[in-house]
Amino acid sequence: MKFTRLLALIIISGLTILAGCQASTGQPAISTAASTIISTSLSVSYVDDLGRNVQIKGIPQRIVSLAPSNTEILYALGLGDKVVGVTDYDNYPPEVKSKTVIGGFSDPDIEKVVSVAPDLILAANLHEQEVIPQLEKRGLTVLALNPQTLEGISKSVMLVGKVAGKEAEAIKLLADMDKRTKAVRDATASLKPEGRPRVLYVTWHDPIWTAGSATLFNDLIYQAGGTNIAADLKGYATISLESVIQRNPQVIVVMSSMGERSTSFEYTKNEPRFQATDALKNGQIFSIDADIFGRTTPRIVDGLEQLARMMHPEIFK
Repeated sequence: MKFTRLLALIIISGLTILAGCQASTGQPAISTAASTIISTSLSVSYVDDLGRNVQIKGIPQRIVSLAPSNTEILYALGLGDKVVGVTDYDNYPPEVKSKTVIGGFSDPDIEKVVSVAPDLILAANLHEQEVIPQLEKRGLTVLALNPQTLEGISKSVMLVGKVAGKEAEAIKLLADMDKRTKAVRDATASLKPEGRPRVLYVTWHDPIWTAGSATLFNDLIYQAGGTNIAADLKGYATISLESVIQRNPQVIVVMSSMGERSTSFEYTKNEPRFQATDALKNGQIFSIDADIFGRTTPRIVDGLEQLARMMHPEIFK
């Protein structure tokens, strides 16, 4: 239970920062444009997702990932053999379990990172204030990723591809993601408002945390053919049970941990007051994998397809 709640809070905090840059509906096709690149005679300068200019010499051969999402991107691009360090939250793909653990997601062991002699470290937005300065003080190269939208994920994939000499692989991966995303978007684009079920997304139950506007999950709900009942809230926020009952969701999706139904799922399914919702009356409550829906990686397209099938089995058979 403590692990599940910690995971929920990490996902909420991680996705909330800078989430305001996301459009709430109608995401454009996934872009293959990378962050700005400035060539120099000695190295290449990349602008990372935190707006930092990072000088990188040559193609990195020893990469440390400070976030599970970064690790998934590296493996998706065929860079697993260059990964020399990951966090204790990393669990996908399964091969990652053989890698050296350099500490936690929010609190990596700086000296352990130094000991594996990386020539590139992929960080996240929550490392900006403390971790990145400590690593750079030790002369290490740090590139931060912070995608908040489907398009942002594609830009991060392309950026890593360019930095690590896997641009062709990145283009191929993004083309597949774009094709699958477009198939879902095209199938739901003509739905009228009454044909879009009211959806509640639950990341934690005490209090109830959900996804409002300017979040990746809000966009996923829309593209998958639903209407987010918490769209009037901004970012990841709490919502009262009374408000949920009043808004009467027709579909409820609850974040799970490591493939297991969470405490939040059991609470939502068994709380007597939830029984008044159309979702519970019709058995439309689903447990979803936090690793797929909570990480900004290429697997988010798997999540989009799953969500579409939950809401519209008549369309996505």
